[in-house]
Amino acid sequence: MVRNMVNNKGFKEHLVKSFTSDVRYDLRKKLMFRDIKVEFGCLSKAEGSCKVSLGDTVVVAGTKLAIEPPYPDRPDEGSFSVNTELLPLSSPEFETGPPGIDAIEIARVTDRCLREGKAVNFKKLLIEKGEKAWTVFIDIASINDDGNLLDASALATLGALLNTRFPKVDKNGLIDYKSKTKKKLPIENLPILVTVYKIGNNLFLDPVKSEEHFIDARLSVGVLEDGTICALQKGGDATITLEELDRMLDIAIKQSKELRKIFKGGLSG
Repeated sequence: MVRNMVNNKGFKEHLVKSFTSDVRYDLRKKLMFRDIKVEFGCLSKAEGSCKVSLGDTVVVAGTKLAIEPPYPDRPDEGSFSVNTELLPLSSPEFETGPPGIDAIEIARVTDRCLREGKAVNFKKLLIEKGEKAWTVFIDIASINDDGNLLDASALATLGALLNTRFPKVDKNGLIDYKSKTKKKLPIENLPILVTVYKIGNNLFLDPVKSEEHFIDARLSVGVLEDGTICALQKGGDATITLEELDRMLDIAIKQSKELRKIFKGGLSG
């Protein structure tokens, strides 16, 4: 145990040293993402789906649509919900059973970014006021965890929403899930989540698992196309100074512009 603690301390010291020189073990600079691959429509049984790979981190998101009564306080709107399952096959740290704290956080941060960023026009999901509206169920699953599941999950979820097509509904109001229409979800904004990580005095993006294990703090930032911040989530035990906060926001806004290019032309409006 003591030997492992010494080795871990030494590894973190090496990380800080490499970050200070702006060279990481995989030769990226601090503010560089790994190669990103996006596959739309990867799940044939879902109404919409997207697989995102950040290096060796792989996440899949899919959507299912249902017709349900709207919430009493929002009788003229539909809704969506986000669920995350961190599969044991994707990491030895994940176990079967109810969602753990990491899965819950990913679902909540992704939900908040999309909801506060007004990605979906909920009013256009209404079928009959106070009676019927479309609900979008979003499921996120980790396929391989090599760090930064937060950003990978948010990207996959946005891609799945953009890929979603409404199923056919017969004259009796029953959904035919085997048949999709050409009608898309009413996507009106593309909020992008960027998580900025901190080790020592160094700020960086998109950690691999060996880097993520030693972070002191992180800040997940939801950013709209005009640079407006729509969501924030702080993680880690260390504090973030006001100066670091400003730098983190600037980094997130700049990086969001690059990530948004993945979904260029995706708005339904």
